[in-house]
Amino acid sequence: MKRRYLIGTLALLLLGSYVTWSYLFPSSNIAKKPIAPQKFDLAGGPEREIRGFPQREIIDLASEYPDVFFRQGSMKEAKVALTFDDGPDNNYTVEMLDILKKHKVPATFFVIGSRCEMYPEVVKRMVKEGHVLANHTWSHPNLIKLSNKKALEELAATDKVIKSQGGYTPILFRSPYGSLDREKVELIREQGYKIIAWNVDSLDWKGLSAAEVKTNILENMQQGSIILQHSAGGIGEDLSGSVEALDDIIRVLKKDGYKFVTVHELLGIPYKK
Repeated sequence: MKRRYLIGTLALLLLGSYVTWSYLFPSSNIAKKPIAPQKFDLAGGPEREIRGFPQREIIDLASEYPDVFFRQGSMKEAKVALTFDDGPDNNYTVEMLDILKKHKVPATFFVIGSRCEMYPEVVKRMVKEGHVLANHTWSHPNLIKLSNKKALEELAATDKVIKSQGGYTPILFRSPYGSLDREKVELIREQGYKIIAWNVDSLDWKGLSAAEVKTNILENMQQGSIILQHSAGGIGEDLSGSVEALDDIIRVLKKDGYKFVTVHELLGIPYKK
């Protein structure tokens, strides 16, 4: 009787410890190690809630600022650029790097500065394996809502960490949520950046299945396309479908005769200062 009581007490203690640990460090598909949520959240809010910047506006800005704002390369060659936003993390980003390495495909990673600070080893791997680092701000804010001074601080802090971990200061920049107005475009141009948008959107931030991600990409492909995927997300965002789709996307496009290049190679512009 006493033995059963002791066993029962021990079981309750273990269960209590598990519940407490689960409460403090809830399961997340964002990272394999417990992290402080406030350090991994997107400053402008979750992509699934904030995303809605008109594609028409992106097209107009690319037309108005052809020297600085790009959404696709030349349609005369069968080349394509894979781009990944919001990394690094030590989960989705690593899985995508593994797939890219297997296929020997280079990509362009638009990284968040604060996350580079959290996962420097992943950033160094990107560079070692031939990928290009680009600026995606320090905390992923909606730039239109920031003062010019604050916007420049976001870019400068990210440049600094990329320089420290990657060895160069980037020229390529992508705005969080794709959100920009003419004032911010001109401000960013004055700093010597090239703004990179996209013309093929995977919409993976919606937590889509692999089949949906593949459809969104493959059915909208053309020569010179810049493809948008994400290699990390906000808290609770599921990018497993995007990871699962990547292998097939690369296989199909290679079979169709496409060559994978980095953004700067596609556009014929420099990637570092």
